[in-house]
Amino acid sequence: MPLEPAQETTEEASRQTIHETIYPPMSKPSARSTLYRLIEAGQLARRTLLVPLLDRNLEPGDDAIIFALRSRLGATEAALAEELGLDAAALDPRLARLAERDLVSRQAIGPDLVQGLALTERGERICEVLSANWDQLEGALFGELGDKQRKKLDKTLKRFVELLRLT
Repeated sequence: MPLEPAQETTEEASRQTIHETIYPPMSKPSARSTLYRLIEAGQLARRTLLVPLLDRNLEPGDDAIIFALRSRLGATEAALAEELGLDAAALDPRLARLAERDLVSRQAIGPDLVQGLALTERGERICEVLSANWDQLEGALFGELGDKQRKKLDKTLKRFVELLRLT
C-alpha cells in the first residue's frame, strides 16, 4: 500500500536523523589547528619535491625507486618491490621506463651473477639533485629548531605515523 505524502516526509526525516546519528557531519577544521597545518605543510612539501621530478620528465614515485637503488646497489626486483610496497606488475613498467631513460640498469651482481638493479651515472646525478632538494626542504623545516627540538619533533612524528598505520 503506498504511503501518504505526510507519512513519506516523516519516514524520510526519520531516515535522515538515523543517518546523521550514525554518520555525524564533519566539522570544518580550523586553519589554526596543528593537524591542519601539518597536512598543509605535507601537501606543499610534496608539491615542491615533485618539481625536480617533473622537470626531468619523471613521475611521482620515481624518486622512491631512485633513492632505494642508491642505498641498495644490486637490489633484486623482488627486494626492491618489497621495500617499496609495490607488486611486480606495478614496478616492472616503472623500471623499464627508468632504464629506457638511462637512469637504471640491470647488472649481474655477486659471485652467483644474480640479476640486480643499479643506478647509472645519469641516475646518480639525478639522485644528487633530488637529495639536495630534500635537504633544502628539511633545512627549512628544522632551520629554527635546536638539536633537542629536532630530535623531539622527529620522534613525535614517527610515533604519530605509527599510530596512524595501526588504524
